[in-house]
Amino acid sequence: MSTPRPASSDDPRATLRGGLPDRYLTPEDLVVMFSLPSVETVYAWRRKGIGPTGFRVGKYLRFNPAAVQAWEADQTALGDAA
Repeated sequence: MSTPRPASSDDPRATLRGGLPDRYLTPEDLVVMFSLPSVETVYAWRRKGIGPTGFRVGKYLRFNPAAVQAWEADQTALGDAA
């Protein structure tokens, strides 16, 4: 008798993703998440090197959700230390 496999192992896309997030975040997503005034704030953070680490896909800027979460945790820890 075989043991049932989890549903995710039946999904061939799970193998293709290989641990990648289902969706990378856009600058607009960060504006909504952090209630920022505009996407220009996200781009200014990037120029100054103070925001979450992003990467380019062609002309588009994207953010790994795990990197944004880690950056947010760092910012929260810095705020607690002050």
